[in-house]
Amino acid sequence: MVVKSPRSKMVIGNRLFYPIVGFASFGVFIYMSFGGLWMNFHGETKLSFVERNGTQFLVDGQAFYVNGWNSYWLMDHAVDEKRRPRIRAILQAGAKMGLTVCRAWAFNDGAYNALQISPGKFDERVFTALDHVIAEARKYGIRLLLSLVNNLHAYGGKTQYVKWAWEEGVGLSSSNDSFFYDPTTRLYFKNYVKTVVTRKNMFTGIEYRDDPTIFAWELINEPRCLTDPSGDTLQDWIEEMSTFIKSIDRNHLVTVGLEGFYGPKSSKSVSVNPEFWAADLGADFIRNSKIPTVDFASVHVYPDQWLRNQSFEEKVGFVRKWLVSHIHDGDKVLKKPVMFTEFGLSTENKEFDPEKRDKFFKVILDMIYKSARRNLSGAGSFFWQFLAEGMEDYNDDFGIVPWERPSTYQLITEHSCRLARLHGPLSTQKDYLKSLCSSHS
Repeated sequence: MVVKSPRSKMVIGNRLFYPIVGFASFGVFIYMSFGGLWMNFHGETKLSFVERNGTQFLVDGQAFYVNGWNSYWLMDHAVDEKRRPRIRAILQAGAKMGLTVCRAWAFNDGAYNALQISPGKFDERVFTALDHVIAEARKYGIRLLLSLVNNLHAYGGKTQYVKWAWEEGVGLSSSNDSFFYDPTTRLYFKNYVKTVVTRKNMFTGIEYRDDPTIFAWELINEPRCLTDPSGDTLQDWIEEMSTFIKSIDRNHLVTVGLEGFYGPKSSKSVSVNPEFWAADLGADFIRNSKIPTVDFASVHVYPDQWLRNQSFEEKVGFVRKWLVSHIHDGDKVLKKPVMFTEFGLSTENKEFDPEKRDKFFKVILDMIYKSARRNLSGAGSFFWQFLAEGMEDYNDDFGIVPWERPSTYQLITEHSCRLARLHGPLSTQKDYLKSLCSSHS
């Protein structure tokens, strides 16, 4: 399990091709990227909904492989006028790096800056902040993968739902796993989902369910149900909630938010899972992802959290095996795209080295590139996590400001360029990539 670190202000919730010659050239490139010499975006951005055709995503009939990132904090920061400029900064930076999708929280339950103060009661100030995030993303041609609840305690999560039901005297149990089977908490969550999905953005006038800026809905971040390792409880919840979202939003894709562990009945529970405990968490990658109302599978990659007693090279070997296994599942079993929606390396690991992190990143990106080159199901990856400058108090031990380390920045932008060369850039990328990719030639 990925454990995020507390910081002074809050607990943070979970989580080549043409080299540039010389550091001086890179410095010029950074200046061009962030010094205002590039185009500033003005006017309306035309976006189309992302669709799925078998194991591939399509945009306007064109194959779409994602180079994405996590900035879970967007809505929370947009509430505060002083922190709000960071929204534009990170989205603009992402666009200039050729990134296409950002994963973020569309939830905050019962905590500081809560969107949902109590069941069915929302803070309009925070909803307006989420409106702002979506409107800003649209300006820069960035799509959003929005997660709807947390399995962990941070930002309320399933524990807050259970607490609400228990305090009102209608909860079946005080166990936070009752979130998945208690009729009251299920109803709370459905009401929440409906309110979010049907929300009309005050800046764009578009209901969320009609806005192609939203790439997809993620049901829950890293679901686990330890009280039922058979997986039946979580499976039933996923089936019900994915069907419910599809009943009110026929435009958007849906994913679960899994870490990718194989359940106890899977032959891969021993051969591919990182360790024995991973099969007993109440989740199963194949079973949970096979549901017809789930459009693509999601997987996380945290080798130094899952394999604490192995060397870095052994962890890299595990990562390659982990990705190959899940991409194979997407192609041969699920027949759906597979997205690696979180991956990171902890700075608190005693062996941490930025060069090792770059090597780890490159393994992931190279695997996605190979998948894209062969039109396979490995459809994209999302770094955990990107921050803007001045966010040290909000960082966990995985956060990076990507443009502060030239080698990391180069790795990311090269990946954007080579994906664009394979299948062509999206229409919203062309102006950015024209400048970006010429710097990699």
